Amino acid sequence: MLRSRLPGPVPAVLAAALAAAAALPALAQLPSAPGQGQLPQALPAGRSAPGGSSSSALSEIQARQAAERILRVLQKRDANARFAQFAPELQRVSSPAMIAATMKTQPDLLGWTITSVQPGYDSSAVEATLRTSRGTRQLLMVIDANGKLTGYHFNASDAPAEAVVRDFITALSRGHFISASSFLSPTLQEEISQSTLQGKWQRLQRVTGNFVRIRRIARAENTPEMKLVIVNVEFNRLTDNLFVILDDRNQIIGVDFPTEPNPPAPVR
Repeated sequence: MLRSRLPGPVPAVLAAALAAAAALPALAQLPSAPGQGQLPQALPAGRSAPGGSSSSALSEIQARQAAERILRVLQKRDANARFAQFAPELQRVSSPAMIAATMKTQPDLLGWTITSVQPGYDSSAVEATLRTSRGTRQLLMVIDANGKLTGYHFNASDAPAEAVVRDFITALSRGHFISASSFLSPTLQEEISQSTLQGKWQRLQRVTGNFVRIRRIARAENTPEMKLVIVNVEFNRLTDNLFVILDDRNQIIGVDFPTEPNPPAPVR
């Protein structure tokens, strides 16, 4: 695990981060398909997966129809209907009230075009171009065999890495773990569920106390493939550093919450 205290010059910090990512499969960068990230492996309709079992994913037409329903509800800002469209694993870390709060921060959805539908073994990846009141956004949705949303990811390749990380930590601090998960790469989302992310954040706060504010965000170092961003966070018991690693498309591919936070500062 990465330590919260800087061990030396900035390049050494990045080296430590990359070593930690390599040592921890859940935080490591895995090969991704061209485009926004790793997508479910596509299987032709009626084909069997290795081992003889048939795909349980929706057909391309069914997945497109499910995506249209999801986007129409998002456009209407119906929090109750949005919650009903979540797969059970998302519902466990959310509520209609939390969804309504998130919707207040989002731009108006003016229209969309579904650009790609890729049925996989047990889920389908649907890519769409959204036209919003703040401009165009690229969205990847993962839809299960029941037409429910199991995860999503917005393309943030044109945003500063620091802004992506700030939005990620802010979502965590507000308990919006589905929104926070959307900043993870699709590959990492498959390995770290929303409930796992919730558990990591809650375990951290049992040591540090409750989140108070982000004090500082700094990019430590870059390579052509990765960026290391250090977030100095104030909790009510202590202040410590969190480490976030992003790939060249600003997808978060590594998150490290310190297992040995700095102790509370003595009274002077």
